[in-house]
This record gives sequence, C-alpha cells and structure tokens, in this order.
Amino acid sequence: MTAILKVDTIQDTSGNNIINESSDTITIGASGDTTNIIGTLQNNGSAVATTATVDLFRLSATATGYQNPISSNWERADTDGAGTIGTGMTESSGVFTFPSTGIWRIEFISYYYYNGDDRGISTDLETTTDGSSFDRAATSAVFIQQTQSNNTYNGGYCTFIMDVTSTSTHKVRFTAGSSGMNVGGSTGDNATHVVFTRLGDT
Repeated sequence: MTAILKVDTIQDTSGNNIINESSDTITIGASGDTTNIIGTLQNNGSAVATTATVDLFRLSATATGYQNPISSNWERADTDGAGTIGTGMTESSGVFTFPSTGIWRIEFISYYYYNGDDRGISTDLETTTDGSSFDRAATSAVFIQQTQSNNTYNGGYCTFIMDVTSTSTHKVRFTAGSSGMNVGGSTGDNATHVVFTRLGDT
C-alpha cells in the first residue's frame, strides 16, 4: 500500500512555516533558523554528504632544501576569489588538524625549481592515527635536468583518502624537496599547496 501526502506547507505547533514548497523550490526553516539534517541526503539516487567541507592551504614563501616536514609559512588561500566550504582545517608547525570526522580526500601539489640537476625529488604525504607517529601514506618523485644555465622547474602530486575517526589523533603533514632544492611558495597564488575535501561520513 502506497500513501501520498500532498501539501505545500508544513507548520509547527505555533503556526510557523518549517517546510514550504513554491514553484519547485523547497525552503526548510526561515531566515535566522538553525536547521539540522541528520544522516545522508539523496540526489538522483546518489548519496550526498550532509556536511561538506573544502579547504586549501598554500606555502606562502619558498623553502630551500629538504623540508621534513614543511613546518612554516602555511596560509589559507585568500586571493583571486579564493573560498572555503564549512569549518576549515587548522595548522600548527606544519601539522594539519581536521575540523570533523569523516572520509577526507587530501591532495598535495608541490612546485620545484633548481639551478642544477637532481634525480630524486620527493613529494610525500604523511598521516598519523595516534597523534604522534607519522607514516608516509602517499608519495611521488620527479627529477630536474638542467637544460640551460639557470633554474629548471618541475612539480609533484600525491593524494590519499583518509578515514578520520578522531580529530584529536588523526592528522596529516607534508614533506617535500631534496638537498638544495627550492620548494616554491607564494602569497599571491598557489605554488606548493594542499587541498582538503570532506567526501562523507566515516
């Protein structure tokens, strides 16, 4: 047996509209209300995370040499219309803390330049699940072969999907470069940077 309830408006006991439909637009609550949706929404049969978070940090100044980890000069992107969704990450001495539990995608993009040759330049993403012992979770490697008598450029990329079950113990940091290498940073655009995206609940 199928039951169908056809209404345009649902009100609370005080007569305030809590759900309203007009011209194919559904409004939940009113201006100033706090609306909590528990669980998972569905969009054409696909699950949609109820708490979305996207954040981006970049290295604001170039670091020289092997950065193990990159421990300073991180900043949230704040130029050219940069934005975030939700409560963002926090960072201290190069260690990033998640604002909420969930399944998170972490992307690390590195930018290198060097006046010389280097056969092994690493881009590493390191995680901890106990708050102190970090282990390499993702890596990539590139090389620079100088073609002229000045700087030559390259970049690395690695990514990891992390199940963050505790915001106090599950953290991430980043290692990059090699001896003498320049790990490029800028406060005006994204050179070396990281992207954090919460994909859904844990």
